[in-house]
Amino acid sequence: MKALNYLVAFLGGVAVGAATGILFAPEKGSDTREKIAEALRKRGIHLNRKEMNTLVDEIAEELKASEEA
Repeated sequence: MKALNYLVAFLGGVAVGAATGILFAPEKGSDTREKIAEALRKRGIHLNRKEMNTLVDEIAEELKASEEA
């Protein structure tokens, strides 16, 4: 069970790291959102435009909060 917890934590860290890298990449926001949407679709997660914008905004807020801490 402990190994499973480590695996889940590792995969969560990978996801956050990938999202952070994408969000801070020097590209247009629309291109970045499309890349995130494509990555999610490959994993079976389908979001409409409003849901995608909400997700990106939430991630950006979390990153700003963590930078300020």
